Amino acid sequence: MTATTVSAARGVRAGAVLAVMCAGMFLVQLDVTVVNVALPHIGVSLHADVAGLQWVVDAYIVVLAAFLLAGGAAGDRFGHRGVVLTGLAVFGLASLACAAAPTLGYLLGARAAQGLGAATLLPGTLAVVTRTFPDGGAQARALGIWAGVAATALPAGPVLGGVLVTFAGWRSVFWLPLPVVAAALVATWRLVPRTAPSGAARFDVPGVLLAALSLSGLVLAVINAGNAGPIALTAGAAALCAAATAGFLAREHRAPAPVFPLDLLRHLPFVVSNGVAAAMNFVGIGVVFVLTLYLQELRHRDALTAGAMLLPLFVPLAVMAPLTGRIVARTGPRPPMLAGLALGAAGGLCLLLITPASPYADLLPVMLGVGAGMGLLTPSVVAAAMRTCPPARQGLASGVNNTARQAGGAIGIAVFGVIAGTPGNAGRFVAGLHVLAVLAAALWVAAMAVTVPGVPSISTGRNAAKEDDGT
Repeated sequence: MTATTVSAARGVRAGAVLAVMCAGMFLVQLDVTVVNVALPHIGVSLHADVAGLQWVVDAYIVVLAAFLLAGGAAGDRFGHRGVVLTGLAVFGLASLACAAAPTLGYLLGARAAQGLGAATLLPGTLAVVTRTFPDGGAQARALGIWAGVAATALPAGPVLGGVLVTFAGWRSVFWLPLPVVAAALVATWRLVPRTAPSGAARFDVPGVLLAALSLSGLVLAVINAGNAGPIALTAGAAALCAAATAGFLAREHRAPAPVFPLDLLRHLPFVVSNGVAAAMNFVGIGVVFVLTLYLQELRHRDALTAGAMLLPLFVPLAVMAPLTGRIVARTGPRPPMLAGLALGAAGGLCLLLITPASPYADLLPVMLGVGAGMGLLTPSVVAAAMRTCPPARQGLASGVNNTARQAGGAIGIAVFGVIAGTPGNAGRFVAGLHVLAVLAAALWVAAMAVTVPGVPSISTGRNAAKEDDGT
């Protein structure tokens, strides 16, 4: 066998590994949006109110956000191939449980298990891709494909979910991942080589669990208070959040290998970039949630039509994200961040135009503004977070940024759902959308205000990273 043939065979194998890891990433991202169009049908079938529907989405996102850093640490400690296989298996079994859920409580538990599988799987796919393509140029292209597939999953979710719900019922949304998971398990087992685990990365179990309790308590308190739930439950959830947050900070202060080193909080550019990332998903994912309910409950669109109607929000995100990466390379992250925040704030304000009988044209400025804003923001906030950390902490920076975005989305669903209220009261729901218009715009304008001093220019960012790395 000639050297050229060997090289070609390796290239084919590497491409196959990339395809399998992209499939895993696609499943994780798809599950963020595919379930939204099924929510009204789940509510009818399982007798769930708005608070229950919020948890159908948030049970997945909260656990995903809370355990992302742990998933990365587990891969470093035990080997990324094994962790990817474990994540796929957990995700597949949890999807099966979701599809068979007889009650809302059962579904919420299965959604949480899906989130755990996703949190285990997601960091491992990135690590496997990075190791499969060690050459700088090839690695950059591979990561671009990996990120592009993730962006494609977002617009695919509402449409694919709409088709499945319309023709096969809401449970089919959870049957969908099973054949993909089965194929990915076999392909990962056969194609991805074993790598010796480092054994050096310690697993900060108390820190991970305290972070999960803190985020869960916050979301529970917001949802329960906004839906006039028992005062004792709201107070207990708030107390749990406060206690878990205090415990997390104390733990991370003294832990030998903290899941989140607190010294990062002293680095303003890092804090600002991740704060903007959280604000981005807080508004973006929250808007998706309330617009889905508006289209299906107030405007009486079927799931397929509603999914297609949401495309103007997701398509700009998928199309603009890869292009924004090139802009960031030339200008640094600050200019596209400011442009994205301005567009998103304008789009959010357009929620003020919506009435209980608004034509579809009234929704387009909201979706286009928020979607284009997120298309500019997503690569920019990731780049800003990565550039403000030294090379030795790039993995941690990526994990924190992903966690900030997922946590922001979970809290956004809770807050947006609470303020909008039940779609059964059309006047109250639309009045809530108007309040959310002001909130969304104000939050993104505030993010612009901190981005200017907090996110350095391209040259300053590079110098800061070198100084922090000691070079």
